Amino acid sequence: MGKKEILELIKHLPDDVSPSEVMDELCFRLQVEKGLEDAAARRVLDERQLKAKISRWRKSAGR
Repeated sequence: MGKKEILELIKHLPDDVSPSEVMDELCFRLQVEKGLEDAAARRVLDERQLKAKISRWRKSAGR
């Protein structure tokens, strides 16, 4: 995402938007772009891999 896209994003936000809301929106958009790039490059987990990863996360968190 370049400067022009960032300025367009800001331009379309409400006038009373806070700086933290701008940052939240920017981070969200960047994460979506990264996810789409990963999907296009087939850097994704299948359901079995995802369930195993979530299970490991839960165990490490004591759940």
